[in-house]
Amino acid sequence: MGRLEFICGPMFSGKTEELLRRVKRAELAQRKVACYKSKVDNRYDGQDIVSHNKKARKSVPISSLKQLQNETAEIIAIDEVQFFDAAEIEILNELAFGGKIIIAAGLDMDFTGKPFPASSALLAIANKVLKLTAICMTCGEEASYSRRLGKDQQSVLIGAGEKYEPRCRKHFR
Repeated sequence: MGRLEFICGPMFSGKTEELLRRVKRAELAQRKVACYKSKVDNRYDGQDIVSHNKKARKSVPISSLKQLQNETAEIIAIDEVQFFDAAEIEILNELAFGGKIIIAAGLDMDFTGKPFPASSALLAIANKVLKLTAICMTCGEEASYSRRLGKDQQSVLIGAGEKYEPRCRKHFR
């Protein structure tokens, strides 16, 4: 039976690590898994899904979720789902209705604290949601936000620890 799972949270909360853990478990169970990531994410590697702690898995970079429509694998894993067009999230829903297990991971909010449109759409239709937190780099409390370091205001700025850090609500602004 198909389903749609969404792993979300701020940067450095372990979203990709959890996605890779689920992929590994599925493969241990002899299930056919296909891994994809947004072409926008080129931080560590152009091809692989890579976590901040350098765990990696071969994947196919894609620019549109439409590219998944003919996927034959039973399980489809997608990293950095927030970078896709929100209007295409319905494709994931249709794949799940067709019997596929979709496991998507991504940021829920941008650096201003506003929801990413694709993530909002996914939160509404997912069968299971895991919202992770990180550790606030100011006080050590649970962090739900990704604070951008520096003055750059473009909406999408690819980076890791040199450009972002997790913050709690108190230290986000």
